[in-house]
Amino acid sequence: MGQGVDRTTFSRRDRQRYRIKVHRCLDALATMLREHPFAHDEPMTGIEVELNLVDADLRPALTGVDVLEAIGSAEFQTELGRWNLELNLPPRPLPGDEWRHLEHHLLDELAVARAKARDCASQVVMIGILPTLRREDLVSDAISRDERYTVLNEQMLTARGEPIRVDITGDDASGRHDVAPDRLVADFDTIIPEAACTSMQLHLQVAPDDFASYWNAAQCLTGVQLAVGANSPFLLGSRLWAETRIPLFEQSCDVRSPELRNQGVRPRVWFGERWITSFLDLFSENARYFPGLMPLTHDSDPLADLEAGRAPGLDELRLHNGTIWRWNRPVYDITGGTPHVRVENRVLPAGPTAVDMVANALFFYGLLRVLVEADRPLWSSMSFEAAEENFTTAARHGLDGPLYWPGSGWIRPDELVLRKLLPQAQEGLARWGVSGEVVDRYLSVIERRCITRRTGAVWQLDAVAALEARGADRETALHGMLTRYLEQSNANEPVHSWALPS
Repeated sequence: MGQGVDRTTFSRRDRQRYRIKVHRCLDALATMLREHPFAHDEPMTGIEVELNLVDADLRPALTGVDVLEAIGSAEFQTELGRWNLELNLPPRPLPGDEWRHLEHHLLDELAVARAKARDCASQVVMIGILPTLRREDLVSDAISRDERYTVLNEQMLTARGEPIRVDITGDDASGRHDVAPDRLVADFDTIIPEAACTSMQLHLQVAPDDFASYWNAAQCLTGVQLAVGANSPFLLGSRLWAETRIPLFEQSCDVRSPELRNQGVRPRVWFGERWITSFLDLFSENARYFPGLMPLTHDSDPLADLEAGRAPGLDELRLHNGTIWRWNRPVYDITGGTPHVRVENRVLPAGPTAVDMVANALFFYGLLRVLVEADRPLWSSMSFEAAEENFTTAARHGLDGPLYWPGSGWIRPDELVLRKLLPQAQEGLARWGVSGEVVDRYLSVIERRCITRRTGAVWQLDAVAALEARGADRETALHGMLTRYLEQSNANEPVHSWALPS
């Protein structure tokens, strides 16, 4: 979806050409996986972080373009909402102390963004959902002026044929705050609610033959990732899921009518439905199940490129893949004329701090390595449905929702991490060649988060509850919470150590 768009309307012939071209790209990819060399150097990692901009009252500031111009760096890009930015850090390997340097790089880039945002009367917030958003903020005027977002909005609303409905009932499992769960129901005439979801995306380049194992392992880990990384408990003043970003993203990008949902048509924000055996499997599903949203075709012929000894761009296949939002997405790309494949993990929210996000990333990368290299793959003893249930349970309940794990049965996520997964993540990072000092720094953050049972979501809920107990209404409590969140987030102290309002 980062590709430019120079069309706003599409004919039936456009859609027919696009479908044909997607399948031709798919044939080319199948040939490449059999015969063409892919990048086989040291696996590279990448990170993208989506950011919010707020004004002096901590409301969304529609200053994204102004802040981008002030920053003047290609590492920052527009996002769907005018109050959003996206930071893309350059790829880097895992071994040694590279990710300690990445934390410093991330902090440096955030410092620049914060300084330039201040010049534009704004502040930067790293959080899964901005808790001070109001219904009147989610309007068409808040969509970025970039043409691709305008076209995407038009195409998705046309496909759906009616307003986007958000209907989320809050978590009532923990009873921590002795408050009945909230329910949010709202209709929107644009896809702007999707802009409320600000995420961290993790990339890992792998060999094509290894991709299926890494993707399956990543699917197994989604529930654990969400349980220990949740940071989105509030939306439009309502206390909802530990990671409300998950149902919000699923619903705000759902182009199906209720009737199509009842027929079992797949959603475009998708966990998937089975373990895979090949990189090709996911692209084949994309072509088989999903019509084109933005049917743009190029003059290049991928099979002719292969005949000429060139790596084809597979432009239509990549564009199509960019309009299907899997929580673990396959990526095909070309660097220096050589193709490579990546797993893009889209599960985690942004924030609360740089150190928390790096800890989340390394915990994930370490576990991936161990699961992929295990004598018996975890997914051979876990049903795909169990992995999806873990994902939903963790999104709804955070650390309070028991997960299913082979060999442990149903177990609370913090106990699973402390008893089993932290040692495995440590072993995996050692296999990647990550220095012991780096491993100790970041995995200790995950350990303390589980011991204290304080994620970003838990801190937000406890802070708002403390302020409401002192007499504040919900809006005032959310504002007060976000004020304290900003102070402690900018200090880059991990969230498990944050103080609550006294």
